Amino acid sequence: MTSASEADWRLFRGDGVPRAVILPSAPPWRRFTPTQAVRPELPYLIEPEHADVVNAALHLRRPLLVTGPAGTGKSSLARAVAHELRLGELLRWSINSRSTVREALYQYDAIGRLRETTLSRDRGEREPSIGTFIRLGPLGTALVPSVTPRALLIDEMDKGDVDLPNDLLTVFEEGYFDIPELTRLPEDMADIEVQTADHRGAVTVHQGRMQCAEFPVVVITSNGEREFPPAFLRRCVRLALPVPDEARLRAIVTAHLGEEALRDADELIAAFLRRRAPGELATDQLLNAVFLRTGGVDLDAEGLLDAVLHQLTGAL
Repeated sequence: MTSASEADWRLFRGDGVPRAVILPSAPPWRRFTPTQAVRPELPYLIEPEHADVVNAALHLRRPLLVTGPAGTGKSSLARAVAHELRLGELLRWSINSRSTVREALYQYDAIGRLRETTLSRDRGEREPSIGTFIRLGPLGTALVPSVTPRALLIDEMDKGDVDLPNDLLTVFEEGYFDIPELTRLPEDMADIEVQTADHRGAVTVHQGRMQCAEFPVVVITSNGEREFPPAFLRRCVRLALPVPDEARLRAIVTAHLGEEALRDADELIAAFLRRRAPGELATDQLLNAVFLRTGGVDLDAEGLLDAVLHQLTGAL
């Protein structure tokens, strides 16, 4: 981002006057490729002892349960592993209070199938395959057999239902799942093609069962809002990421914005560390502030630094 005067950086004036403006370059972590809505891979900094825990999970073919405060890089770790090991596009299952293992494995559009079947019969055409109406979810896609495993991020597991971890035990232990709508089909329909979550085309399900050849690389994140049952924890390798100290923050700024950005970062890093004690702050908030400062933005303007380095907990 090139340096800008105080007036130049204000693209929006709030005066109701339309203007032709050219948006400046986005921060590196907010740039997307034309072909798919994923960010280009950025450097990921990790301590050797933490990388060793990741490697233990890889060797054991066990899910990696990553805990730590917001902004410690839990989700970014999953992207870094997928990128460094060339495991393809990262599959992602974002958890909320309504999430179920069933929807993460596959979705079946029964109403759509009924409608299309009726229309085909009325037109005297062949009925569409049931596989047309089944799409694997991110977890189901991760279990598709392949020479190299897929990488799956299960994000914010602690936001899910209390039974969700236990519901995953069989899948984690056995590495397969059944699609009941296909298991009841006659023998002459043993192989059915279904779609995947990453829209890469159809895969074949044999006799209604999807069995992985290599257990996927699974990274599960948690903000520590809830404890998980022992049976679930026993099947995971645990990694606790600490909040970065000043030296680590300086290294992160350098990795993402270059050595020259440190000239404008000292004051912001100090402010970030002061504010982090009373309330949670994420590291990417510091990167946002440094990015604006290096672009000539006056963060001392009333309320602007507070808007960028706002607390993530407590009342707004």
